[in-house]
Amino acid sequence: MEHSATKKPAAAVILLGIPFDDYSSYLRGAAEAPPLIRRALRDEASNMTTENGSDLAKEIGWRDDGDLNFDGVTAPVAFIAAEVQRRLAAGAQLCLLGGDHSVTYPIIRAFGERYLRLNILHLDAHPDLYDEFQGNRYSHACPFARILEEGLAARVVQVGIRSAPEELRRQARRFGVETVGLADWSAAPRVEFSGPVYLSLDMDVLDPAFAPGVSHREPGGLSTREVIGLIQGFAGRLVGADLVEYNPSRDTDGQTAAVAGKLLKEILGRLLRDAPASA
Repeated sequence: MEHSATKKPAAAVILLGIPFDDYSSYLRGAAEAPPLIRRALRDEASNMTTENGSDLAKEIGWRDDGDLNFDGVTAPVAFIAAEVQRRLAAGAQLCLLGGDHSVTYPIIRAFGERYLRLNILHLDAHPDLYDEFQGNRYSHACPFARILEEGLAARVVQVGIRSAPEELRRQARRFGVETVGLADWSAAPRVEFSGPVYLSLDMDVLDPAFAPGVSHREPGGLSTREVIGLIQGFAGRLVGADLVEYNPSRDTDGQTAAVAGKLLKEILGRLLRDAPASA
C-alpha cells in the first residue's frame, strides 16, 4: 500500500545521476559513470526504442534531471535521501544512476517513506549485507544490512549471488533474504511480487565477459540477455530502480557503458509501462 495517492505528473519517470563513490572499498571510479551511461543510451550507433516498443526519444513521460552536485556535502546519506524524497513527493517514479552501491540505502530510505510494503529485486554478484566493512557501516558492501535492519523493505530477493562468505549467508538468514544463486543456475527464475517493486542492479551481476568495467569482477555471472529477461519478466509493478557500480576506469573500449546504456533503456521502458495513469 502506498502512503499517499497522487495524480500522475507530466513526467512519470525521472532519471537522476548520483555520482558518488566515496564509500567504495576497493577502487574508486564509479562516480564518473552517470554521464557515460547517458551517452551510451543516446548513442547514434543504436536507437532509443525499448524492446517493448517505447521510443524514448519521442516519449514525453520521462525527463533527465542531470546529476546531484556533492560539492560541499558533508552528510551524503542525508543529502541523497532528501534529494530523492523531493522528487518522489512530486509523484514521479525514479531511475537513479550510481555511483557505488552505497547510494541504494539512502534511496530506499526515501522510497520507504512513500511505500509501506516495498519489495526489492536485487541483482548482484554480492549480497552487500555486511554489518560493517573496513570500519564503515555505510560502505557499498553494507546497504542491504542498513535497509533491512531499519525495516525499509517487506521483501528482498537477491539474484545472481556468487560470492557470499558464511558471514553474509548468516546475515541473509537473519534478515529472511531470498537468495537465487548461480551455482545451480539453469534458467532465469520467475520472480513474483505483490505490491510495489524497487530494482537495484549492480553491473557486476553480469559476467565480466559482458561487463568488464566494474570494480569487483566475479566470473561466472549472467549474460546481458539474462539480465534483460529479469528486468522485463518479473511479476509486479516497478516503482523505482538504480543502476550502480559501473566503473569506467576498468572498462574495455566502452563495452560496459554500452551494456549499461541498454539496461537503462529497458529499465526506463519498464518504469514507463508500469507507471499508473492516475493514482
